[in-house]
Amino acid sequence: MVGVTPGWKFVSIGFERTPVAIHGIDPWRHERQWVSSNERIVVSHPSYPSERHTMFVYKLEIDGRTIEFAAGEYSNGVWGFYEPA
Repeated sequence: MVGVTPGWKFVSIGFERTPVAIHGIDPWRHERQWVSSNERIVVSHPSYPSERHTMFVYKLEIDGRTIEFAAGEYSNGVWGFYEPA
């Protein structure tokens, strides 16, 4: 079984564009400003821990603040978000 990338914590699972709060910012409201860091992490599905999924790491700069998060689809239209632990 593939290991989970350490140093990341689960934030949210939901349908695409369902509001998410990462350090008080909803990334979906600023989707066009996501900047890929070209990094990937491996996470376990929150409801099915034996499943592994790849999430992509992004940075988002809003009002002089930069937040880092990982996001990706667990399945068609169902997204997960993670933040550094």
